[in-house]
Amino acid sequence: MQCPLLYRFRVIDKLPEKPSEAATRGTLVHAVLERLFDAPAAERTAPRAKSLIPGQWDRLREAKPELTELFADSDEQAAGERLARWLTEAEQLVERWFTLEDPTRLEPAERELFVEARLDSGLKLRGIIDRVDVAPTGEVRIVDYKTGKAPRPEYAEGALFQMKFYALVVWRLKQVVPRRLQLVYLGSGDVLTYDPVVADLERVERKLHSLWDAIRLATETGDWRPRPTKLCGWCDHQAVCPEFGGTPPPYPLPVRPPESGGGEQGRMGPD
Repeated sequence: MQCPLLYRFRVIDKLPEKPSEAATRGTLVHAVLERLFDAPAAERTAPRAKSLIPGQWDRLREAKPELTELFADSDEQAAGERLARWLTEAEQLVERWFTLEDPTRLEPAERELFVEARLDSGLKLRGIIDRVDVAPTGEVRIVDYKTGKAPRPEYAEGALFQMKFYALVVWRLKQVVPRRLQLVYLGSGDVLTYDPVVADLERVERKLHSLWDAIRLATETGDWRPRPTKLCGWCDHQAVCPEFGGTPPPYPLPVRPPESGGGEQGRMGPD
């Protein structure tokens, strides 16, 4: 949806991307908020959450040694200061969460839940939900943490698409429409909520089928178009993007003319 050519670079060509401080900080904060719920309710405090940061950062570096490059510097003191500032920013995001939700009153049914469902067409959907809350009455709330700032109102629908995607998967898996979708923006201290209905999820399903048709066609024809936006400035692939004078690498898949047909609907390709 953001850029078809970027999809190709990431999913088909699997071009490497450098880790970013912002994305890694988001991963760290998510890990801390997930682990905090291991503690008894009364012990889920801001100081305890902040105390988890060093250990979770160590675990991230062990799992992805390339993250140490984020703060590499010939000047050890400068590198240390950058890391300290970055960890302080992570602490601030964790602290802000306590002004938005009270973890002592929450008992998530699931954390970092992997979900997968196959639509009637055969198209498979999957994702990872940050948190699922289930009320005693059985109502389901899907919660996602964002370490950035809340979007302006005119862009809120785009932000909610991910949540509606999760709601669709849960609906197809459990035959239950989530009562509430909740985006918690730690960067700005905002909480965006939406209460979906069946018609919403049916629209999302139709949109996903259209997206898959577009992906399937582009996969078979090799015709992946760049879609320039302000986000291009943060893209790691400018050197091979025609919008910046670059040439994409040779297309690694067989190319068939569009009129040759796309096979049965919902068959899986690159995912």
